[in-house]
Amino acid sequence: MASELPQTRMRSDERRELILQAATDVFGKSGYVGTTTADVAKAAGVSQPYVVRLFGTKEQLFLDVINRALALLLAGFQSALDDTESEVPLERRMGLAYINQLNQHGLLLSLMHAFVLGREPVIGAAARYGFMAVYRFLRDDAGFDVDQVQQFLASGMLINTMIGLDMADEFEGDPDVREMMECAFPEKLDMVRKLSAEQSA
Repeated sequence: MASELPQTRMRSDERRELILQAATDVFGKSGYVGTTTADVAKAAGVSQPYVVRLFGTKEQLFLDVINRALALLLAGFQSALDDTESEVPLERRMGLAYINQLNQHGLLLSLMHAFVLGREPVIGAAARYGFMAVYRFLRDDAGFDVDQVQQFLASGMLINTMIGLDMADEFEGDPDVREMMECAFPEKLDMVRKLSAEQSA
């Protein structure tokens, strides 16, 4: 049976963050329906009752994962926006900030799982709110016009799809996959392939 808490004493907010990190990875891999609180507890190294005590239900845990993912994503965008000394154009900086979220295992895919649950009353509403928060940030804060926002979001969805399909596994054997990934990840291809290999190991 998993220990109730890690060996070193942690504050409650640290324990919560530890579980949310694990839950993001697990939900990213298995989706909402395919994940249980026991799966998350095992990944976090705590007991299942402890996860329930902190979050109440799987639904609330997933909502907290979505909210955390969106906060991290928007923080990354804000950091790119604030980097006014960079010679890299803003739209590219924002794109790189998006790709860098892959370092948070499961973050982008957990958001994708939320987006496909749009008809679910609670999760769907949270996902729509989060998606529109990103839209409004790109339009109002970053100053993108509507066409730029739509192109940016479309590129993001293509990236998520390639990650979800483990396209990096086909990089060496399929020249079309190589072409697509080289276009999508020109500066970050090595990072994406390394992260994919780690996830598959």
